[in-house]
Amino acid sequence: MLSDITPVILTFNEAANIGRSLERLSWARQVMIVDSGSTDETLAIAGRFANVHVVPRPFDSHAEQWRFAVNETGISSDWILRLDADYVVEPALRDEVAALAPDAATAAYQVAFTYCIDGRPLRASLYPAMPLLFRRGRAEFVQDGHTEKLRIDGPVLPLRSRLLHDDRKGLDRWLQSQARYQAAEAEKLTSRAWSDLSWADRLRLTRVLGPPVVAVHCLIVKGLIFDGPAGLLYTAQRVTAELILSMHLLRRDLQRLVSGKASN
Repeated sequence: MLSDITPVILTFNEAANIGRSLERLSWARQVMIVDSGSTDETLAIAGRFANVHVVPRPFDSHAEQWRFAVNETGISSDWILRLDADYVVEPALRDEVAALAPDAATAAYQVAFTYCIDGRPLRASLYPAMPLLFRRGRAEFVQDGHTEKLRIDGPVLPLRSRLLHDDRKGLDRWLQSQARYQAAEAEKLTSRAWSDLSWADRLRLTRVLGPPVVAVHCLIVKGLIFDGPAGLLYTAQRVTAELILSMHLLRRDLQRLVSGKASN
């Protein structure tokens, strides 16, 4: 199975992560990287790995970047392993994938995550399991807020082994990214009908309930209070992301009020 899989990674200034990810992909005949103009050491690090092929493409959206990566870079394998630069394939997951013998109906496999803070694994997180290993031609990328979702045509089976999510980029980069991500999330939430929203998104649209609910859920329900500084930092990050979203939503409210007064 491993010989029929191409790992694909999108990168932009991922020097803090890409080396650890690529070290665990030595089993792949080819790893495809689509880079959107990195200015740090990302490409130099990727160049140290003989099985890595880099294709540049200016970034427009995550969905379009992934469509290009899968369909227009010359990948010929039947299966794609969709990775972020901060995902690390542990030996247990590699071995489980190697032993797979999918029938013709199977379209994808779903993988759960162990979230790490500076290399320290957490007992739980809010990061959802996702279909990451999929059969080429049986998946469609669609933009969903700040990121993309993968729509699979056919059965999706779960894998037992987990993937590490271990982002080592600095806090300043994380904050800059969240400012962009939550602006896109605010646009998504305010453009959808109430009936199409999940209960979590409805809480977020209250502007005030999202941050405290996330804090309680992370610390108490998920038990991250017992993970020490790593668990507290993760919780602080998730609460901060919700606060940034609330600020974007409130700013939209204020702009509508000002615009309404001006029109009167």
